[in-house]
Amino acid sequence: MPKRRILVTGGTGFIGGALVRALVERGEQVTVLSRDTKRGKKEVPREVRVAAWTPQKPGPWRDELGVVDAVIHLAGSPVATRWNDAYKKEIEESRVSSTRHLVEAIALAKTKPSVLVSASATGFYGSDLRDEVDEDSGAGDDFLAGVCSRWEAEARKVEEQGVRSVQVRIGVVLGHGGGALDKMVLPLRMGVSSVGKGDNHVSWVHVDDVVGMILFALDDERVRGPINATSPYFTTLGELARTAASVIGRPTIRVPFAAVKAAMGGAADVIVGSQRVFPKRAVELGYEFHHARLLPALEASLMAEAS
Repeated sequence: MPKRRILVTGGTGFIGGALVRALVERGEQVTVLSRDTKRGKKEVPREVRVAAWTPQKPGPWRDELGVVDAVIHLAGSPVATRWNDAYKKEIEESRVSSTRHLVEAIALAKTKPSVLVSASATGFYGSDLRDEVDEDSGAGDDFLAGVCSRWEAEARKVEEQGVRSVQVRIGVVLGHGGGALDKMVLPLRMGVSSVGKGDNHVSWVHVDDVVGMILFALDDERVRGPINATSPYFTTLGELARTAASVIGRPTIRVPFAAVKAAMGGAADVIVGSQRVFPKRAVELGYEFHHARLLPALEASLMAEAS
């Protein structure tokens, strides 16, 4: 396969950094759009070109969309932090507005990319689910579900330009150096096992499989619309924390939900919500998971962290 020109937003984040490295290893020509090009150049492989980006408004960066074969859009402000009205607006604009401007730039380009792979999240389904869901299930009715719905709607508009559109609904990401484990390791070393009863379900995914599914979506024209980036084997928050604690050899205790709610406000619902999200499309299309089971995924992540 000849080298492709791939444009990536969010290419210096936890998932984006892993993706960019994987693209470079495959021999792709990668351009990362960054709000801070000086910092961006320090955080990507030397083979990667970094271009300036103003994600929530048009600018010269639009010209980049007319010279690439594919676009991977991962940018968005972190969700697992305390929310207020201003930050909720930032969460929305960093996803919905930036996607709208990317699609508008593609519409203006004389030569268009063949595919837009856009990040989304399992928050699309809502944060407190009783039943198992898959890509055929509808959207939830809380704040993040609304953001994800509008985010995906903007990404799908690129189909009007004849461009294939994929929305990768990412679960709770595990991996070395970022994601959920980055926030869990210190509490685990202090003996914290879970929040509340810990019986809420967690739809997790290893970062290698987020990258793997994005590459799968990039390569396989059968992938269209939403695809859940989750392990086929969801777990509970308590089991996730206990298994991680066993890997690093620490005893565990529980933390009351009220304490987390006081610290994180509305964002706490993301942590103690319950989701059983099945990656139906990935399984149907034959995607091969790198880390489908929890213990090997945690060992791969935490043993790397320990070393």
